[in-house]
Amino acid sequence: MNSTVDYFNIGELLGEEYLLIRDTIRDFVRSEILPTIDQKAQDHEEIPGLMKKLGSIGALGPFVPNVYGGAGLDYMAYGVIMQELEAGDSAIRSAASVQSSLVMYPIYTFGSEEQKSKYLPMLASGDWIGAFGLTEPNHGSDPSSMETRLVKDGDGYRLHGAKTWITNAPICDLAVVWAKDEEGKVRGVIVERADVGFSTPEIKDKWSLRASRTGELVFDNIYIPSERLLPEVSSMRGPLSCLNSARYGISWGVIGAAIDCYQVALQYALERTQFGKPIAAYQLQQKKLAEMITEITKAQLLSWRLGVLKNENKATPQQISMAKRNNVNMALQVARESRQILGAMGIVGDYPIMRHMMNLESVITYEGTHDVHLLITGQDITGISGF
Repeated sequence: MNSTVDYFNIGELLGEEYLLIRDTIRDFVRSEILPTIDQKAQDHEEIPGLMKKLGSIGALGPFVPNVYGGAGLDYMAYGVIMQELEAGDSAIRSAASVQSSLVMYPIYTFGSEEQKSKYLPMLASGDWIGAFGLTEPNHGSDPSSMETRLVKDGDGYRLHGAKTWITNAPICDLAVVWAKDEEGKVRGVIVERADVGFSTPEIKDKWSLRASRTGELVFDNIYIPSERLLPEVSSMRGPLSCLNSARYGISWGVIGAAIDCYQVALQYALERTQFGKPIAAYQLQQKKLAEMITEITKAQLLSWRLGVLKNENKATPQQISMAKRNNVNMALQVARESRQILGAMGIVGDYPIMRHMMNLESVITYEGTHDVHLLITGQDITGISGF
């Protein structure tokens, strides 16, 4: 029997530094997440103090330099961290991913020195919680058609509009928001919780990502001082580059969810006896398990190679789209097959499989839907837009 989830010895490709990071995050998940995550998901509650806990282990903005409060690591480390967090729950990885790739990344990449010095240390420590405002009620997969507007007003600006399906919205201290100015250029601004006219109604009764808070960002003619405008970008390149960073992290993260489902299914198959022998002895169950570990291994190799390219600044948005689409679909299929192996027990909260499966139904849609990423690949290989 070979029950390893590193079937091709990918740990040797990573090296000792990344394995140490992996084990540190894995220990954190075991001690801080796993004891309560099933009940928190059942009760639709987040883990108290999660962001500060993530900050204390360097999981927030790990690629941000130490001078701004980050861990000063690279994108391979970021991927490994996301994988281990999502083995606990997609909501945990989502919280870290939003904070890192969608809030800290744009401030670090497009912000002024003053903005970086002010906000990044608070975000890296988890003392402040960030949200990312791009998706709108009428514009999901077509963000370039956004209706949120930024209008000049004296020395500052007025922000009006709304964003929806925003992770951390109800509890955020700041939001990086994308809006069109009077010239039609896409600009990023930093909105703070205390801004008059800023509200964050919560979206209730989700069947997915139940251990995470989701809501709207509503801007009722908010005044934005000019020093809170991100100065280094004025196009869709801004939000799309953030999404590329987040999608990269997702491609790693979902491997963690798939591994957790696979391990549970394998152990159950070895212990569950029917017709006088473990169900792992039957060909159909072995087929499921063999296909799971094969697909997990392929995804691991894909994300490892993408991590190498990302560290070399060679990863293209199209490559990231392929990895995100492939790996999320893989994880969802592994979750579904694992549920089948457990039979009726697969739907109860004693096991994590149904929780992972419901979470992955959101992950396969956010940061670009399954179908949109397919069209991105199609356009890349044919040179013809299918949008």
